[in-house]
Amino acid sequence: MGERHVVVGAGPVGRATAEQLAGAGNEVVLASRSGAGPEVPGARRVALDASDADALSRVATGAHAIYNCVNPPAYDKWPTLWPPVAEALLTAAEQNGAVLVTTGNLYPYGPVQSPMTEDMPDAGAGTKARVRAQMWAQALEAHEAGRVRAVEVRGSDYMGAGVGDGSHITRLVPRALSGRPVRVFGSPDQPHSWTDVLDMARALVAVAVRESAWGRVWHAPTNAPRTQREAVADVCRVAGREPVKVRGYPSWVLTVGGPFSPLIRELRETAYQFERPFVLDSSAIAHHLGLEPTPWDEVCRRTAGL
Repeated sequence: MGERHVVVGAGPVGRATAEQLAGAGNEVVLASRSGAGPEVPGARRVALDASDADALSRVATGAHAIYNCVNPPAYDKWPTLWPPVAEALLTAAEQNGAVLVTTGNLYPYGPVQSPMTEDMPDAGAGTKARVRAQMWAQALEAHEAGRVRAVEVRGSDYMGAGVGDGSHITRLVPRALSGRPVRVFGSPDQPHSWTDVLDMARALVAVAVRESAWGRVWHAPTNAPRTQREAVADVCRVAGREPVKVRGYPSWVLTVGGPFSPLIRELRETAYQFERPFVLDSSAIAHHLGLEPTPWDEVCRRTAGL
């Protein structure tokens, strides 16, 4: 048996991470609020409130690493939901001497004029950008003070197996594969980066066990950008279907729908991601850790459920 690892959050990234770790012969605990969900061979599921530092510390006893793969369910309540979870994870990592490995996103950078690299400042002004940037700032401060060993991996919108309706492209797949037209937020024709959940999991596992990787942000291995129109067409193609029509929602949808839908109201804050080029540069993790993205056609096959 290898080392003990605790994965907190049993969504697509958490499950993929647990699979990677268990497949390598490690002892894996997969923790979520319910403790339920699809079986992950080799992983033990437990029910856990991720904001309960004492419970989390007990579960993490003897762990080499704790993986923050949490995805708070209420998009509009991040400022309330994230801080106690982040604090509990830091506490558990410090008490157990475990590496804290965080699944991050690209919100902290905010709108930028060029492909995103890890040396860019966390200058995003939106609420969700500030929440995620503060989480990393606190973890990095604890790392630099010698209290914990921390590292964060950031990825773009997810594709791949098991993502379901949790991503801008994957939510469209069932309709597109049935031959019906789809609508997307923003422009269908702006280049956009898509990260396979498998590649995010591979990156999380890789940085957890390499001391040289700690104390910084990494970008998950990610393929060259594809527009939303191209990504939908590519998924259809690998499934042997003809591409479907892809149109953008009218701009007024986010404005008019905001007062009635918390989700739409929150999407206005990140609308820039689909109205202009939104490109992630993952060359650093390829150069330093040898991680390349899953070939694009395979990402599309996994997204199509093949």
